Amino acid sequence: MIDKRKAYNNESISALKGADRVRKRPAVIFGSDGLIGCQHSFFEILSNSIDEAREGFGKIIEVIRHSDKSITVKDYGRGTPVDYNQKERKFNWKLVYCELYAGSKYNNSDESTYAYSLGLNGLGCCATQYASSFMDVEVIKDGFQYNLHFEEGNNKGNLKKVKSSKKQTGTITTWKPDLKVFTDIDIPLEYFCDVIKRQAVVNAGLKFTLLDEESNKTYEYYYKNGVKQYLEEMTQEKNFSPIVSFSKNTKGKDREDKKEYKVKMNVSFCFCNEINLLEYYHNSSFLEHGGSPDKAVKAAFVFAIDQFLQNEGKYTKNESKISYGDVFDSLMLISNSFSTDTSYANQTKKAITNKFIQIAMTDFLKHELEIYFIENKKEALQICEQILINKRSSETAEKTRINIKKKLGKSIDMNNRVKKFVDCRTKDLDKREIYIVEGDSALGSCKLGRDADFQAIMPVRGKILNCLKADYNRIFKSEIILDLLKVLGCGVEIHSKHMKKNKSTFNLKKLNWDKVIICTDADYDGFQIRTLILTMFYRLVPTLINEGKIYIAESPLFEITCNGLTKFAYDENEKKAIVDEFSKLNKKISIQRSKGLGENEPEMMWQTTMNPETRRLIQVLPDGDIITAQTFDLLLGDNLQGRKDYIRKNGHLYTDLLDVS
Repeated sequence: MIDKRKAYNNESISALKGADRVRKRPAVIFGSDGLIGCQHSFFEILSNSIDEAREGFGKIIEVIRHSDKSITVKDYGRGTPVDYNQKERKFNWKLVYCELYAGSKYNNSDESTYAYSLGLNGLGCCATQYASSFMDVEVIKDGFQYNLHFEEGNNKGNLKKVKSSKKQTGTITTWKPDLKVFTDIDIPLEYFCDVIKRQAVVNAGLKFTLLDEESNKTYEYYYKNGVKQYLEEMTQEKNFSPIVSFSKNTKGKDREDKKEYKVKMNVSFCFCNEINLLEYYHNSSFLEHGGSPDKAVKAAFVFAIDQFLQNEGKYTKNESKISYGDVFDSLMLISNSFSTDTSYANQTKKAITNKFIQIAMTDFLKHELEIYFIENKKEALQICEQILINKRSSETAEKTRINIKKKLGKSIDMNNRVKKFVDCRTKDLDKREIYIVEGDSALGSCKLGRDADFQAIMPVRGKILNCLKADYNRIFKSEIILDLLKVLGCGVEIHSKHMKKNKSTFNLKKLNWDKVIICTDADYDGFQIRTLILTMFYRLVPTLINEGKIYIAESPLFEITCNGLTKFAYDENEKKAIVDEFSKLNKKISIQRSKGLGENEPEMMWQTTMNPETRRLIQVLPDGDIITAQTFDLLLGDNLQGRKDYIRKNGHLYTDLLDVS
């Protein structure tokens, strides 16, 4: 018998109607049914206000992020048409807020209304209304105030229209994204700030205000000089070439049988070694995925710089030409283009696909860059030579990465034993510990004193290289460092702007240990070796510090014996307390400075340094990136005067470490 519930026939096909077209499939319109889609619904409403302001109607847009997750967008434009439409024989409010693909921006090839519109598809207001638990609209227009109220995609109360004495026109939209539609409606403040700031940058002279009810803070974004002002703000005068802007208006078509449309191209850029930036906007929409402008910029800059390098004879014999990655390492560029006909990749407007825009912008930039390099040869030489440095540094970094991968790629097994490394038995990564100890003598006492089930030993022979001062080539020639990295198993992090993240050899999941414990003598040499090992971790595997995987095993400074009982003191205060305790026994007290780790008995090593029940471990954690970097630079970097001043001021606190009696 056939299960009728599984039948597929003429009655199986159904059509979504009304609000269900969005509420049941929001991702089709907004790109996602999660937070990203919810955020895009906000941008749809904001876009309409921006289009009005760019047409010259209202120079202020106000946004409120309400504490209940609802949102208000207020503009001072001409007011959304909501009254009766004789042509369509419907009220405009029904067209705008209740019908998909209805709007005033379809016939925009002439420059009469919304020629370079951010909103094109006639979806935004309606789709956002459908996806809201409620929406309230207030319009001031033609001497009247119009009010609309919607709930879950349905109008309640029709259009309310009353006379208004207000001279200022505009539209106020307040709505709350619906949790029945989106899985998350808690749009973070950072998103509002980022989107609004971007719109202020590419719409010079337009002021945005953002009120956040949760924090009761107001933010204002205004860029009188637009993109140029933003680039100046970003570089903070660290750019080594001036900010240059190219502009051009043109027209063309994507295909011979297509209609011609107008294009405005605006590109501003400079070169800077400390930061890079690449942002594309079209009709003021941020093109996260670029599309046509991105392809044009990449092609034009590589072509122009490569041509200049060849003409100036800057390449060495048989050297490969530059890539866009070499250019991007130093480039800060914003493209802000407009067109009367735009082909977005989808409704979320994160990329455009116009073929003519790509071709026109490529040719335009090639031509402008060629002229710029001819007229500003000194600047051109500086730019192009820096790109060549980026290229060669990137190639060197890649060779280093491959070399490191070869050296560290072999696993630790019987056929590839790291010299004098002593492994533990368990394979449970949540239990495995490795002690990095000072020298062969410490190896012996730690090996005998450990719990071989979960504690491994790796001896360090002498003082290792100062990794903060040495370059990578020298670091990776050090047998001690390579052995340590092999034992760790997680690879290495090379911090270079020329080492691409996706090519890093580091993988925290491949770390062979739950705890990495540095165990050195409690004397001057021991502390120096400990510091050098920490520096190696900071330079080569800083994530291990950030993740709390690195520990220091405290070694006792004093061994105090009385009447056959021995106690250990880790500092002067503990020594005094133990001596006071033993004094009550009226027996002879023996105080001995602790020996080096290699001279300790295995039982003492277990009790004081290796037994999880009695040992003292200091977990090494960063004090913040800036403070950590400053500390390492002070102690082991090139800040010689700073180090002298620090020793002069604080050296007396450590003089007891020199006492080996």
